[in-house]
Amino acid sequence: VMDLGTAVASAWSSGISVYGVAALLGIAGRLGWIPTPDLLRSPWTIAVAAVLFLVELVVDKIPYVDSAWDVAHVVIRPMVGGYLVTTTGDTELSVPALAVVGAALALSSHAAKSSTRLLINASPEPISNVVTSVAEDGLVAGVMTLAIVAPRVAFVAALVLAVLSTIVAVVVFRSARRVRTRWRERGNRSDSTRRP
Repeated sequence: VMDLGTAVASAWSSGISVYGVAALLGIAGRLGWIPTPDLLRSPWTIAVAAVLFLVELVVDKIPYVDSAWDVAHVVIRPMVGGYLVTTTGDTELSVPALAVVGAALALSSHAAKSSTRLLINASPEPISNVVTSVAEDGLVAGVMTLAIVAPRVAFVAALVLAVLSTIVAVVVFRSARRVRTRWRERGNRSDSTRRP
């Protein structure tokens, strides 16, 4: 049975790096650092998650490809987040309620990540994409370190991050819509000037 703090922090982190979280939890479980579900400790699960994590590390730094990857994982990340929180026994909530909490945590970070990437991809230079990806990886590494060594601190941190990431997602999504609208208006103006 996974600690509630570990599960909550892992669920939030899975919204950004689902395969990295799964691989780390599996390895941590096999090494006896923390209790984790049998499914995550499976050598096959760890191997597949590790390979997909490496793929994600590369894909996540390529403009537009990263956004396509995010779209492909809009269901996977919340599903894994929901599953992770259901593996805890530190609460009296029902399994469906735990699944909803976990999915919401993962969805909050996923929404912040994907909306931020949409806005960044509107910029022609690729450097900000790489910097953002590295920062996200560092944030997940920090949260997951807390999830393993200090679950109670990780619990509080994950809840704060969930609120912040939800706010970021809303603000950035609105900004991205404004940028797209401006681009369309510019495109329409250029089309009209080209017409005789």
